[in-house]
Amino acid sequence: MKGLETTIYRKSGQLPTLDESNFFHSRRLFEICEQSPRQRPYMAVVTDEAGRVVSHMLGIVRMRTFLIPPFLLMHCRVLGEGVYAESSYPREELFGLMLRELKHALGNVVLFIEVSHLGQKMLGYKQLRHEGFFPVNWMSIHNSLHSHAPEERISEKMQKRIDDAHARGAETIQVSGDDDFKAFSKLLRSHHILKPKRYIPDDSFFKKILEGDDGRLFITKYHGRAIGCAAVVYSQGNAYLWYCAFRRKTYHLLHPDTIVIWDIMKDSYNRGFRHMCFMDVGLPFRHNSFRDFILSFGGKEQSTYRWFRCSIRWINALLSWVYRE
Repeated sequence: MKGLETTIYRKSGQLPTLDESNFFHSRRLFEICEQSPRQRPYMAVVTDEAGRVVSHMLGIVRMRTFLIPPFLLMHCRVLGEGVYAESSYPREELFGLMLRELKHALGNVVLFIEVSHLGQKMLGYKQLRHEGFFPVNWMSIHNSLHSHAPEERISEKMQKRIDDAHARGAETIQVSGDDDFKAFSKLLRSHHILKPKRYIPDDSFFKKILEGDDGRLFITKYHGRAIGCAAVVYSQGNAYLWYCAFRRKTYHLLHPDTIVIWDIMKDSYNRGFRHMCFMDVGLPFRHNSFRDFILSFGGKEQSTYRWFRCSIRWINALLSWVYRE
């Protein structure tokens, strides 16, 4: 659009002053990723003729290593549509500008770009299609915490299960010391070791989250042993469950998965957050046990899109055909 300039920033020291209301597109998250191994932040910023920032969007490049070819895989994740100032410029056009510059900046460095957690299902549909992205139907879940207490949304059976586990000694606390953090990290990584889809950042990433006010790390213990953990971040009045892990098989009678989710939901409710949002409820299969489990807490299921673009043209064309609407 005339009079607008889009710039990609890769160093936090060069960033202009930004609206920090959205953690997922903030300087704070940019700096955390900048200082974490295997992650590289790319901030797309649109300014007008007066140099005023009218929108910005953060893309995070993640590097994953494997023991088999291709050994190193790089992909970019964009969580949400970005942040927009009050202006006369159409939001979707600004979104398209940032998306185009981010795609050009990454080139063939990454295998694919993923755009998820858009505020509305059809937001940016035209712009994403124009840039070669294809949509995959997905499901998102959030629990409203402002209208009813969490206890009003669960069954008597689940409430009894929670009460029994607490009575037997299971409790969820905030990670506060080195021992708790080591137990958190060990459980999180062991839980996801056979789940290559799930990217787990370096420990320094979680330590930075722990040091700031934008999130909390939780660990659920039973007689001193870690049986569950979770990483939660806060943005725009909502709590987001980003990572979690449980020892369901070893401690199945205690239902550690239920205790972790319940305790962090209660913590968010008590602290006045409006919603508990689940960042990842699994692949979009018709039957998904983890998604059904999350829904058992009384959340709302919403159909959405996740958008992908593969840098290998023939693969992107093939996947675009497979996921055609």
